This record gives sequence, structure tokens and C-alpha cells, in this order.
Amino acid sequence: MKLQTLVSKIDVLEVKGDLERDICGVQIDSRQVADGHLFIAVRGTVADGHNYIGKALEKGAAAVLCEEIPEEVDERVTYIRVKNTEQVVGQVATTFYGNPTSKMKLVGVTGTNGKTTIATVLYEMFRYMGHKVGLLSTVCNYIDGTPIPTEHTTPDPITLNALLAQMVEEGCEYAFMEVSSHSIVQNRIGGLTFAGGLFTNITRDHLDYHKTFENYIKAKKLFFDRLPADAFAITNVDDKNGMVMVQNTKALVKTYSVQSPADFKAKIIECHFEGMYLNINGKEVGVQFIGKFNVSNLLAVYGAALMLGKEEQEVLVALSAMKPVNGRFEALRSPSGYTAIVDYAHTPDALENVLKAIHGVLDGKGEVITVCGAGGNRDKGKRPLMAQEAVKQSDRVIITSDNPRFEEPQDIINDMLAGLDEEQMKKVISIVDRRQAIKTACMMAKSGDVILIAGKGHEDYQDVKGVKHHFDDKEEVRACF
Repeated sequence: MKLQTLVSKIDVLEVKGDLERDICGVQIDSRQVADGHLFIAVRGTVADGHNYIGKALEKGAAAVLCEEIPEEVDERVTYIRVKNTEQVVGQVATTFYGNPTSKMKLVGVTGTNGKTTIATVLYEMFRYMGHKVGLLSTVCNYIDGTPIPTEHTTPDPITLNALLAQMVEEGCEYAFMEVSSHSIVQNRIGGLTFAGGLFTNITRDHLDYHKTFENYIKAKKLFFDRLPADAFAITNVDDKNGMVMVQNTKALVKTYSVQSPADFKAKIIECHFEGMYLNINGKEVGVQFIGKFNVSNLLAVYGAALMLGKEEQEVLVALSAMKPVNGRFEALRSPSGYTAIVDYAHTPDALENVLKAIHGVLDGKGEVITVCGAGGNRDKGKRPLMAQEAVKQSDRVIITSDNPRFEEPQDIINDMLAGLDEEQMKKVISIVDRRQAIKTACMMAKSGDVILIAGKGHEDYQDVKGVKHHFDDKEEVRACF
């Protein structure tokens, strides 16, 4: 693609060199640059791309997009100056990859909890209905049935557009995508056209990055502010910020709720560890999911499918066939009669939701033993809250290690225990070794009890001092069985 075409949709302040040259790749990582590429120098949270312009030129970059043109320029290279490279990288990537989201319907899901379940169930549902579909999620990216491993909830704009272009090439008609607050603020989704957006809920998370809860809310709201007029915005009115999210959107607003009047409404008729029987907008349907929080998730799926033009009967039949997402409220029944539930819950709110769902099924007929921890080098303020939530709704709690990263596991555990009073401490023991913690919980459990193993869900590793060691909660539970 000609460089002139590539930068035609962005505001250029200054050009040094030839805009008629051909560009065969776009990169923000100087290590990935090859001959004929455009290197975009982005000031990231960890490193400033301007420090790597020299490296990119050594690798053969034909052009550089930057905020400051270097004092010494290479006459063979074209330099383009813009006000903010982070804001334009998405548009440049979209242009280079042929604007893939104009050729398919892309739906974004944002919120603190539920994103993975909603995006994945939509992906599975539309495949079940016979469509070719793409998925961009925390667990894995998929191009129709082919898995593409993932590093972040939302990839960088270049990886993202390359994936979307590949989806279009493979004939995908729809793509469902988790949209993280980081990606909204960092313009990783800049240049993409969304057919619709879904809001799940918002509770304390990522304050290590956003600093205040208000900033976190603003980040999520920005996604809906930017939706086009021909898109739809579906919001959860059971969340007190549900209507705040859509107050400035141009998109068509629809609502869902388990508690209040809404466009898409549901109530639980029956609930077991095998699933629930629901009434959705006056129609009854059996689903293989458990818990009130999952009713909300399924309502968002139902609403999105209808807004994408599907018939209600077809959507309900497909909902009944869907299975829970890997590591999200996965129930494993032991030979000795107790149930272990593995769940990704790693925020106080998610922990509360999962424990409420367990109590909803148990109905006072068994004890709850919770195994949980908190991640290292992340929002420390939620640690005591996690411990308080676990103690409030459990008969016994084992505090343990969960991806300590570059912190000492015992220090994280101490931060969690600091939130508990003397009376609450009577229910709690701490075991640093996660394997031993799970074993201990299994030894404590009697027939009819439930063990919740929270925090890691689908993850099959422990992140310790920068090294990912293999560790899978479900494998550990099965070994105990």
C-alpha cells in the first residue's frame, strides 16, 4: 500500500521524505520490523517507541510515524509527524488491513465481570446456527474453529486488525470481542466499526492502572460514546451505572435485567448444579448454566442475538444447547459426594456472585469451603475485600497463592488477612502452596458440601517471578478425587 494512502485518514502535522513509497507492513514493536515496513513510535506505559526508531531503521523500516522527528534523519526514510501516535495507530492499522470491520458484524462486550462468558457463548451460538464466526477473548482467540493463542484481553491495534482481516478472509460474518478498559483508553480499538456493544457491570478492578473508580467508569463509558448511530447498545440496568454507560451514545439503546422492567427480562424457575430452568421474556427454557449472574450473562447473549436479526425461537433453542465456558463456574462432582467448583472469580464482586449462586443451589443443605488468593503486582486495595467476601459466605476459607508474580505470596496473604477481625479469623487458615490448599479443602469436605476454588479458572499456570509454571486447578481437584 502507498504510504500516502496509509496515512490519508489521520491528521498529519509534518512530512519529511517521499509519501509515494510502498509499505508492506505496519509495526509498533521494533523487533518485528522488516524491509519496507512503517514503524509507529508509540509512547507506551512501559517503554517509549521513540527510543527504538534507530532499531527499526536498522531492521529496514521504510517510514516512521512519530510525535517527534529525530534530529538526525536518514534520507532514504520518510518521517511523518502527528500529535499523538497512540490515537492514530488503530486507524492506520485498519486502513492497512483493508478496514475488516466494514465487511463483518463486530460486537464488543465490556464490563468488569461476564465479558468472557458473553462473548464466548455468542461465538458458540452463532456457530451452532451455521455461521462462520470469530472470537477475541481473554481465554483464546478463534477464527471460526481454529484457536489463536492470546496474551491480552484485547490485543494491540495491529495484531487486532491482522486477526480481523484473517477472519474476513476465512469468510467470518460475525466477530465477538471482549473490550477491556485498558484497550479503550489506549485506543487499541481505534478505527474499528462496531455493530453493537454490550455492558455487563462495573465493580472495583484495575485500579492499579486507572487510579480511581471514576476513571474506570469513564473508560468503559467511552466505548459506548463512540458507537455509531446504526449500532445497538445493550446495557444491564441491574447495575447502578448501567444507564450512565449509554447516556451519551448515538446507538440504539436496549436494556436487560433480572430485577427490573427491561427489554430483555428473565427469572429463575428452578436451579441445580446441572443447570437452571428460566423464564426469558415470557418463554421457558432450560440452560446448562448456574447462578443469577449467569442469567444476566445469558440475557445479554439473548438480546444481542435478537438485535443481530435472529428469531426468538431459534435463539432459545440455541441457548439451551450452550455449555459453560472453560473455568467459569465449572462443577466437578467427587466420588465421595461433594462438589468442587472451579471459577475465574478474582474480584470481590465476582466472588460474591459465585458464592451466592452456590448458596442458591445448596439451599442450606451443605457447607461451603472457599479456596482463594489474590494476584501479585495488581490492585492491592481489593485484597482485604476478597478475604471479607469469602468469609462472609463460606463456612471455611483457605487463603492461598494465586499468580504472585514478583511479590512474595505470604505478603499477599497477609494483605488479605488484614481485612479480617478476630471472629472472622476463626473460619480461616492460610496455606501458601496452592496444591496443598486444594488438597486440604478436599480432605475437609463431606458429602453434600461444595468447595469453591476461585481466582484462576481457565488458567493452566502459576506466574512466579516472571516464570509461568504449569498449574491447573481442575487437574489438582481431579487428582484429589
